[in-house]
Amino acid sequence: MASSKEYLSFILDQLPYPEEVSYRAMMGEYVICYRGKTVGGIYDDRFLVKPVNSARAMMPDAAMELPYEGAKPMLLVDNVDDRQFLQKLLGAIYGELPEPKRKKKTGP
Repeated sequence: MASSKEYLSFILDQLPYPEEVSYRAMMGEYVICYRGKTVGGIYDDRFLVKPVNSARAMMPDAAMELPYEGAKPMLLVDNVDDRQFLQKLLGAIYGELPEPKRKKKTGP
């Protein structure tokens, strides 16, 4: 089941710093980036984030769920109504993620 644009809009409205949050569609789902780093995504109308240590510490009882068949498990964020929590969560996750790899230029 693909995620709805309505759920994407709801999550984007809940996230802090709208100018620093972006998304890209991927096979009917949405990858969520914060300040250029991929923090998670929306899969089957569920907001899932990468299971880095800080996310696990902030959500110790969160379910680990597969975003799609064959993918690595991610943490389910069930507290999507709490904007302050989401702000802290994105900041914590961001600090643990590596810098995005620079794409090599091709051509002359």
